[in-house]
Amino acid sequence: MANKIKVGIVGGAGYTGGELIRILLNHSLTEIVFVHSKSNADKFLYEVHKDLYGDTTMKFASALNQKIDILFLCVGHGEAIKFLATNTIAAKIKIIDLSQDFRLGETSGKRKFVYGLPELNRAQIKKANNIANPGCFATTIQLGLLPLAKEGLLKEINITGITGSTGAGQSLSDTAHFSWRANNVQAYKTLSHQHLAEIGQSFIKLNPSANIELNFVPWRGDFTRGIFISSQIKCSLSLDEVLALYKKFYATHPFIVVSKESVFLKQVVNTNKCFIQPEKVGSKLVVHSIADNLLKGASGQAVQNMNLMFGLEETTGLKLKANYF
Repeated sequence: MANKIKVGIVGGAGYTGGELIRILLNHSLTEIVFVHSKSNADKFLYEVHKDLYGDTTMKFASALNQKIDILFLCVGHGEAIKFLATNTIAAKIKIIDLSQDFRLGETSGKRKFVYGLPELNRAQIKKANNIANPGCFATTIQLGLLPLAKEGLLKEINITGITGSTGAGQSLSDTAHFSWRANNVQAYKTLSHQHLAEIGQSFIKLNPSANIELNFVPWRGDFTRGIFISSQIKCSLSLDEVLALYKKFYATHPFIVVSKESVFLKQVVNTNKCFIQPEKVGSKLVVHSIADNLLKGASGQAVQNMNLMFGLEETTGLKLKANYF
């Protein structure tokens, strides 16, 4: 590509905005034109994202710039749809929304959004002008179960999952304080998490006749980033058959690692990877899936989608090393 992709970011002060800036500053084929933040206008990016000190002297912008190829919306849930309703964005500018506002087929004017899970919708993403980036829990759960959904092997699924504190966003709340999180675990939104709808939508796409009962209990964990999911179903396949099924399904997807060995969060934190480990005990199959909630669960996946939309190798800018120690 002769010219770099010109990028604008709205909502650049939060966790997902910060991760997006970090990735794109080191992406060989992108140029960040502006990072918008009303509350931080004219501050240096590194005044908010202090790890960027020495990497950039860019300041937060108070106004939008239409001289871009793609706009990332890193605003809160409910804010993206308001933003597009009150700001005229040129039709030629592609959009990737990281909120939940367009994940279930919602539109904004003439803009229709493709659900941006590359391992499910890669072909559609390549042709899309607007992407609804999946949720972090939804991404990690779906990646663990898509091969089984395609084969019609899902009926009743019991899922537990734990996430780090960054999954709650940067705004302070009672359960985000260090003194509350430290040495503590709590279940929340039991059987009612907002990501259930997008998960079910994807399973139906793979198997329209399926009637799946999805039971999900999410936990808040005593760590900053990462998601660990364990999904349990009844399954007649042997473990070797399950592993073969998964390896075939994900053979062309560079960020998915199917493992026969026990997986753990440090393998994926600070990467755009998802590790998947099936285990079989009697008639029960448990599929463990792990990912970084801020990368494969948010900003990393958004850049992966951008790469596909512009005809780039999807791993460009995303060959990241795990923080193992």
